[in-house]
Amino acid sequence: MSFFKKLFGSRSSGATGAWEQPKEEIHEGFTIAATPIKEGGQYRLAGTISKQVDGELKSHQLIRADLFTDQDQAVEFTIRKAKQVIAEQGERMFA
Repeated sequence: MSFFKKLFGSRSSGATGAWEQPKEEIHEGFTIAATPIKEGGQYRLAGTISKQVDGELKSHQLIRADLFTDQDQAVEFTIRKAKQVIAEQGERMFA
């Protein structure tokens, strides 16, 4: 990662708030959208897990206490955590 990218950031939405352009990934029929939340100089693990169930779009908000100094790392760990939730709960997370 370049010095200037770290210094000035990329894809951030300002001083606070969610990431403007979520990274999406399909996993076992679920759509994972990683949207780390910027808090000061760090990023909180956050995202959404969604899936069409019986013709209706269901979604689950994923926010954890984990903080990262690097936005890309926050995205990576959000996707990893979402896959873990999918493996453990599947569609039950929408109940």
